Amino acid sequence: MAVVEKNQIYEGRVVDLTHEGHGVIKRERYPIFVPQALTDEIIRYKVIKVNKKFGFGKLVEVIKESEHRAVPPCEYYQKCGGCQLQHLSYHAQLDMKREQVVNLFHRKGKMTDVKIHQTIGMADPWHYRNKTQIPVGKTKEDDIKMGFYRQRSHDIIDMETCLIQDDRQNEVMRYIKKLIHDYRIEPYNEQQHRGLLRHIVMRKGYYTDDLMIIFVINGKTLPYASEIIQSLTQTFSEISSIKINCHREKTNVIMGATSYTLYGKDYIEDTLNDICFEISDLSFYQINVTQTQKLYNIAVNYAQLTGSEIVLDAYCGIGTIALAMASQANHVYGVEVVPEAIEDAKRNALRNGYANTTFVAGTAEQVILDWQRQGIQPDVVTVDPPRKGCDITFIETLKELAPERIVYVSCNPSTQLRDIQLLEDDYQLIEMTPVDMFPHTTHVETVALIQRVK
Repeated sequence: MAVVEKNQIYEGRVVDLTHEGHGVIKRERYPIFVPQALTDEIIRYKVIKVNKKFGFGKLVEVIKESEHRAVPPCEYYQKCGGCQLQHLSYHAQLDMKREQVVNLFHRKGKMTDVKIHQTIGMADPWHYRNKTQIPVGKTKEDDIKMGFYRQRSHDIIDMETCLIQDDRQNEVMRYIKKLIHDYRIEPYNEQQHRGLLRHIVMRKGYYTDDLMIIFVINGKTLPYASEIIQSLTQTFSEISSIKINCHREKTNVIMGATSYTLYGKDYIEDTLNDICFEISDLSFYQINVTQTQKLYNIAVNYAQLTGSEIVLDAYCGIGTIALAMASQANHVYGVEVVPEAIEDAKRNALRNGYANTTFVAGTAEQVILDWQRQGIQPDVVTVDPPRKGCDITFIETLKELAPERIVYVSCNPSTQLRDIQLLEDDYQLIEMTPVDMFPHTTHVETVALIQRVK
């Protein structure tokens, strides 16, 4: 006899939360995952999917509420896929994110001696995103709609504001929506691969207020560009750059490989811990500046620099972590596979007066091998890889390089654990600090100190 049946309504107690923030109910050891349910709550739920080993449910009613339940302030929360945790108090979100790291490293990884600090949170966890990527489409009534995607879909929710985006960017979004309507610019249709305007992307300097607007189009030119530029720049004086990103590929990747500037500069400027950076439309730059500063301070502290060390930043991007280390190191070497990012890093180093830096484009393994031949031996290596973690060839290169310390910054603790386990013969994980870079979502960033043991 089946433990649960699809479309049936049951009652149960939530015993845990998954790393995605879903409540876990067990019926005769069969787990059912219910979004927006919280630990220790008694709920009624409808089973919507049944697999062999687990099922999924939909919350129908909360019979007994958790003390940590919060009222989501966003009117789009029940539909939008951007946030997952607004129904959970912020303090409890921080605890949940630390518990996610503890589950991985203490329980799954059996690294029970590793100290895992409390999650570093924000004083005001709203309006923190300095980058907005807004898809453009049409309603059934043929009106323009702009917003974010519905949960687990590419259906655009027409939105007036987003509570985790910078509020000035919300104003610009609403204004651009009116311009698109007035000038009858055709939105892109993803299914038919027709139409022009795919996304509006905005980047804003947290400290400088510099604002970049990027029109991502399925073509080369934007109709009424001069009129749109004039209207935007007269209304929003902080706009310092307007660009076109040409993206004609049939893919859901947001931006294409080529861009050109319609107005102003090719980049915007911002500062991190008093270091000034130039940020282009395709540059990687952390979207939460106040939390990034805290994260980098922890990374520098873990590096234990005295002024005599050689530091290697193996995924350096535009040089943000490398330059954070430069004032306390003898020399910092940065390597990145994206040539444009390396050019940005060189300019940023020059602009901030850091002559003790060297940035080279290429794969980390090959560039490090070249440096080894030149007799360059780093004392500290910092890594901040993408979600997939480090390449296995880089891990092997890292073992051969044998730095005294590794500072590993990660946006995906699962792949971070995998990579650290690959280093276990030669290195020991000493301590970790989770940092809440993305409040009200399930994501957590971590900084780990790894020490060489032989």
